[in-house]
Amino acid sequence: MHERFGIITMKGNPLTLVGSEIKAGDTAPDFVALDNSLSPVRLSSFKGKICVIASVPSLDTPVCDLETRRFNEEASRLSGDVVFLTLSMDLPFAQKRWCGANGVTKVQTLSDHRDASFGTAYGVLIKELRLLARAVFVVDRKGVVQHAQMVGELTKEPDYDAVLSALKKLL
Repeated sequence: MHERFGIITMKGNPLTLVGSEIKAGDTAPDFVALDNSLSPVRLSSFKGKICVIASVPSLDTPVCDLETRRFNEEASRLSGDVVFLTLSMDLPFAQKRWCGANGVTKVQTLSDHRDASFGTAYGVLIKELRLLARAVFVVDRKGVVQHAQMVGELTKEPDYDAVLSALKKLL
């Protein structure tokens, strides 16, 4: 498996990402992750919809919490043609608890803990931590990545304006 060192940092310390970089124009790789009821979910099950896919290290950390709540707020303003997915290595039970405690109902959380299928397919699996890097991908109705954003420092939020601008171009 391809490894890339120094693309991201955590508190200034460089980390290794496993998997190839996904860029705008690439076909979005399919993956399998678990939903909050332990059922497998594939990206391909959302074909025909616009998908905003965010990966975060853990919902139980302040920046991931802020980011997922922000995307939940943005999702509440949009039609059902847009799906917001947040993936992490958190167990499905922890994701379900977090969503319930925070009123997150418009973002679907998916756990990549079992196989790291998403992490390796999108090149966001952090080798040293077995967590996902902070990244956001906007995928159009045909399954093509229209926006790919890797956040260079794990403790920083993504550029929401860039994500929303890419999304609005598809609506």
